Amino acid sequence: MDRFKTLTILHSNDLHGDFLSKELDAELLGGISMLSGYVSKVRQEAPNTLYCIAGDMLQGSVIDSEFRGISTIEIMNLLRPDVASIGNHEIDYGLAHLLFLERCAAFPIVNANLFIKNPYTRLFSPHVILEVDGMKIMFIGIVTEDVMLGMRKDVLGSFVDVEDAAKEVGHICNAFRQEDIDFTVLLTHIGFEEDKKLAARLDPEWGVDLIIGGHTHTILEKPETVADILIVQAGVGTKQIGRFDIVLDTGKNTIHSYDWQLIPIESGHCPRNEQMERMILQFKAQTDKKYNRPLCQFTRPLTHPDRYRETELGNLFADLLQSSMEVDIALLGSGSIRKEAVDTILTYGGLMELLPFDDSLMRLRASGAQFKRMVAYTLREEMLLGGHTEFYQYSQGLSMVFDRESRAFTRFDFQGAPMEEARLFTLALQGYHYINFTDCFGFSLDELLENGRARVLSTSVLDVLVEHLPEVGLRDARVEGRLVVE
Repeated sequence: MDRFKTLTILHSNDLHGDFLSKELDAELLGGISMLSGYVSKVRQEAPNTLYCIAGDMLQGSVIDSEFRGISTIEIMNLLRPDVASIGNHEIDYGLAHLLFLERCAAFPIVNANLFIKNPYTRLFSPHVILEVDGMKIMFIGIVTEDVMLGMRKDVLGSFVDVEDAAKEVGHICNAFRQEDIDFTVLLTHIGFEEDKKLAARLDPEWGVDLIIGGHTHTILEKPETVADILIVQAGVGTKQIGRFDIVLDTGKNTIHSYDWQLIPIESGHCPRNEQMERMILQFKAQTDKKYNRPLCQFTRPLTHPDRYRETELGNLFADLLQSSMEVDIALLGSGSIRKEAVDTILTYGGLMELLPFDDSLMRLRASGAQFKRMVAYTLREEMLLGGHTEFYQYSQGLSMVFDRESRAFTRFDFQGAPMEEARLFTLALQGYHYINFTDCFGFSLDELLENGRARVLSTSVLDVLVEHLPEVGLRDARVEGRLVVE
């Protein structure tokens, strides 16, 4: 028997309900219909093909939000991944709902580091072993610690530190040595830099060959290699898919050779899945009836090209929250805005796709000195180097200039004058960031609560914006230099 065998692995991550193709220069780009068509085409051409998804299938579209992920799972069942891992947004509809969705899935969903503490109970199968042409391929799922930020309950726990996650991988690999695993893949959703740290901590004897990751939406020209482990991601959405063509030495259980490409999903080489399109359009017809009504019109398209800097859409939404809630300063999590631009007419459904993660809005009081500490923490070097951290869009009246070299503010003005450090300011903050205040701002929420109790301003940011956006008229939001890093 030939010990050299071929294996093709296709991989996606962070699909976020990116279901519909976009029209661009008369050519269809992306869309899960053509992604499905490409996967089916490769499966026919290369029988030893496995397709996997590294987390965050859910959230990001009206179709997903309206049907609370059930529509996404039905669509994924037609896409037929061989295995998927969970991401932090899989938990957005609640843990119980995620477990229900997992039962609806016609494919295995793996995770090794999320569990119930007492009694210790895994929530998902930690791994799956798939057999292809006599080869045994093990997939192990690992999720980011961000999944815990949305579930502050003592009943749950997670091996969230990469050292602990590495040990858990070792436990699994050691427990299945007798299976004679030919190839081991970690299907992670922890971010590209954390993937590299995780690879460095793995014992070579555990036999991990490949890390397929997600969470940071990283685009690569070629795989990263750490401790002889290949590490890849495939960006975000359905505009591209990662492809490995591997020759395995099954005698040594090692990679003999490989080729990796990031394949664009384009109509020229990706056939469409008409059955999937019909299903998606049925869901879309239902959501259009409910959400395809205009809310407001802008003088021009507004943009949000980067979650780590001030943007037009960020300024617009932060200003609306500040004025409608009658607070001094509103902070909007920049990652809450999930699209890079909006056209001149914004519909209700378009707003839901812009801000799919609805949340409550809390009022806090902070001194000028405390608020400066909050902003300074978001500008730590981890963020400036491109780490997956929290960043905020700030309402009007602020003018902050941060010098990266000295790690100090050279300007911190409010309404045209230096912010008074002893004065108390009212802040509007989303519930997620309130609950996880220490993680987001670097010090205890208790310090702010000494200034006065917190208050729920609204149970829905989306409701506030739906109510007040029609009042905007032909508003033109621009980047003003509210926060500048030099």
